[in-house]
Amino acid sequence: MYHTDIVIVGAGAVGTAIARELSKYEVKVLVVDKRDDVGGDASKSNSSIICSGFDCPPDTLESMLCLAQRSMIEQLVKELDIPFRVCGAIMPAVTKEQYDLLPGIYREAYRNHVYDVEYVSPKQILEMEPEVNPDVLGGLYIPRDAVIDPFLFVVAQAENAACNGVEFLLNCQVTGIGRGNGKIETVETTRGTIYTKYVINAAGLFCDDIAEMAGERDFVVKPRKGQFFILDKNTPCKISHIIYPIPTPETRGKLLLPTIHGNILLGPTAEDLDDKEDHSVTAQELEGVARDCRRLVPNIRVQDAVTQYCGLRPNRIPAGFHIGLSEQTKGYLGISGVRSTGISTSLGIAKYVVNMLQEAGANLPFKFDYVRTRKGIPCFREADMKTRMALQKENPLYGKVICRCETVTEAEILEAIHRPVGATTVDGIKRRVRAGMGRCQGGFCGPQVIEILARELHIPVEEVNKNLEGSYMVEGLLRGAGTGKGGR
Repeated sequence: MYHTDIVIVGAGAVGTAIARELSKYEVKVLVVDKRDDVGGDASKSNSSIICSGFDCPPDTLESMLCLAQRSMIEQLVKELDIPFRVCGAIMPAVTKEQYDLLPGIYREAYRNHVYDVEYVSPKQILEMEPEVNPDVLGGLYIPRDAVIDPFLFVVAQAENAACNGVEFLLNCQVTGIGRGNGKIETVETTRGTIYTKYVINAAGLFCDDIAEMAGERDFVVKPRKGQFFILDKNTPCKISHIIYPIPTPETRGKLLLPTIHGNILLGPTAEDLDDKEDHSVTAQELEGVARDCRRLVPNIRVQDAVTQYCGLRPNRIPAGFHIGLSEQTKGYLGISGVRSTGISTSLGIAKYVVNMLQEAGANLPFKFDYVRTRKGIPCFREADMKTRMALQKENPLYGKVICRCETVTEAEILEAIHRPVGATTVDGIKRRVRAGMGRCQGGFCGPQVIEILARELHIPVEEVNKNLEGSYMVEGLLRGAGTGKGGR
C-alpha cells in the first residue's frame, strides 16, 4: 500500500520529464511502469532527433510544445550532462516532384516560427555532404536540428527526479483506477494499491488502456512500427548532418543520421499494426529502408550494420496531441497522440502539464533547494590519457575493460547499477554505458555483464534478465559461474 499526491503512469520520455519538472515542487510523486526500466518503448527506440519543429503540423499544440522545448533543451543537457550535438539537417530533393514540394515545406517552417530554415543549392548540399546523391536538384537546410542519446535523455531526468524525492515503481503494471465521488482515489497495480489525488496518464502505447480504466477513453492507440539499421562506426560512407527525405502525407520517410556516439542510423519504416508487443524486424521492410536511403546517399553500406531494431510509435485515432484534465473525473490528466516528436516535445509537455495542474488548483509550492544538476557516469572511452589515469587512480576498476568494442570498464557498469533508478538488466546496462552496443553485440562482454549484475544484485546468474521479467539470459549449468561450486 502506497500513499502519494500524484501518480505518473509511464516512465518514458514524457513521464520522466513530468516527474523531473514536478520534483521542483513540494509534492509527493510516484512513477509506475510495467517495464523493467525507464525509457518506455518509443522513447528508447526512436531516431534520437531533437527537432526544431519546422515540419510539425502548423498551429497545433505539437508545434507549440516542440518550439518551446527547443528553447530549453540546451540548458537541460548542460544541467544533466546528457550527450547532445547540434549537427543540423539537410532535406535534399532528388526528383522534380520532390523539388516542387520544397516551397510548401519552407512555408510550413515559417508558420511554425522556425525562421532559420534556408534553401540550399545542389553545390551547397554536396559541399556540406559529399555522399549525397549527385543528381540532387536542391533542398532545405535546417540548422538547429540535433541528435541526442535518447536513453540517457530519459535516464538522466529520472535520476535527477529521484534525487529530488520522486519514487519509481518499475515492473509494476496498472490494473485499475479507483474513483469515488467524481474524483480519483486509488491506482491498483500488480505491486499493490496506491492512494493518490491525481493520475497523470503518460503511458504512450497503452494510454488508451489506462484511459479506459479511468472512464476517459474516447480514442484508440494503434502501434506504428519503425524498423532501423545501426551501422558500424567504421563504415566508409560518412555523413555529418541529419539527412531527411521529402515527407509524404503518410510518413516522414526514411532518414539517415550520424548518432551521438559515431554510428550511422537508417530508418524508420512506418507499419500500422494491431499488436502492441510486436517488436520483430523483417528482411522485407529492412530492404525498403536500404533502398530508400540509397536514393539519398547511394554509397551507404547496409552490410556494415551492427544491429537492426524497431520501435512502436503510439499512433492515436483520431490523430493529434491531446493533453487535458478530465471534466468528469477530478484529478485525472490524460496525455495521448504523442508520436514521432515525443523526445522533441517532452520538456514542453512537462511544463504545460504542471501549469495546467496549477491553474486547476493543485497545491504545488516551489522547492527552492531542489537539486538542479546531475553528473553523468565518466566515459572512459572518450577520456584523454590524463583523465584515464586519474580515473584509474581513484578507482582501479576503470582499468578493467569489460566491453572491448565500446571500451566500457567495470567501474562504469557498477555505477550504472548503483545509481538512483539504476540498471537491473543486461539491456539496462547497455543503454546507460553502451556495453554490448559494439560490433560483437555483447558476444564477448555479455557473460561478464551477467556475472556483474548477479553479484551486485545478490541474485543467481540464472535470474538475470535481458529486459522484462522472465527474459532470462542463462539456462542450464555454467562452469565456474555464479556460486563458486560450478554455478548454474
